[in-house]
Amino acid sequence: MHVVLIGGTGHVGTYLVPRLIEADYQVTVISRGQRQPYLPHNAWKQVKILPLDRQAEEKAGSFGAHIRDLQPDIVIDMICFTLESAKGLVDALRGQVQRFLHCSTAWVHGYTTQVPVSEDQPRHPIGIYGTRKAAIEAYLHAEARQNSFPETCILPGHIVGRGWAPLNPQGNFNPQVFAQLARGEELTLPNQGTELVHHVQADDVAQLFMKALSNWNAACGESFHAVSPAALTLRGYAQAAAGWFGQTARLRFLPYDQWRETVTPEEAEDTWGHLEHSPNCYSIAKAQRLLGYQPRYSSLEAIYESVQELIAHHTIQI
Repeated sequence: MHVVLIGGTGHVGTYLVPRLIEADYQVTVISRGQRQPYLPHNAWKQVKILPLDRQAEEKAGSFGAHIRDLQPDIVIDMICFTLESAKGLVDALRGQVQRFLHCSTAWVHGYTTQVPVSEDQPRHPIGIYGTRKAAIEAYLHAEARQNSFPETCILPGHIVGRGWAPLNPQGNFNPQVFAQLARGEELTLPNQGTELVHHVQADDVAQLFMKALSNWNAACGESFHAVSPAALTLRGYAQAAAGWFGQTARLRFLPYDQWRETVTPEEAEDTWGHLEHSPNCYSIAKAQRLLGYQPRYSSLEAIYESVQELIAHHTIQI
């Protein structure tokens, strides 16, 4: 079967493409540029990479037709961020594909009532990103119910992997936070450090995409969380990360409005987005029950691997 993977050289695609090749799929990757995957793999020698600027093609009204003309059996869309983009692609592919998988986000939930959050809880998204992704998810599920469009939505948490900085214990992406913890320096956390974040290793996200493909009757028309087995509190995360270096975390706490003055505006904004969505704690029971999803990595295992890679490449200096 021919898989067209839109946005296939990013975090998840780095792991998903080798899995697809090893499962004997023919793979075409749509990529705007010539960026290499984060990790090398011999499987990429068997992949056709087609440079295509999605935004420009959509503006010209030709993107969906280009994807359709590749004659895919399966389309996996990793980089759809607006309802108009989703509608254009679905309209072009209607009746032409056997399976369509959309990479969404756990942030479709926004404010939640009970945790861990299950996929069937009402959506109350926050911010542009979550609101747009929730609209796409609702549209795709309506297409599945009303027009038998063969879709599935995968909802990752905070994706982490080798080659890029993970979400840190402050709730932002400054890798030097890990250096502070490694050196035994004091680290200031917002509020009381009890907010929750829920990571997932990129290969576990790729695993869930593969599980959906191989269990299509159960997956079609559904959403599934792609996260590790358990979320982390910010303070517990900081304590564990300090322990990797033989340190005990020296933590100080400030109300967010005071804490934000201790970091850059970008870091403060990133942190607020994660605090606002807390508790980021999502159930994987549905994916386990219907698809056999079993994450290889805990949150801390995934983060540790990423941090060690950053140390080895001197991005984090301790």
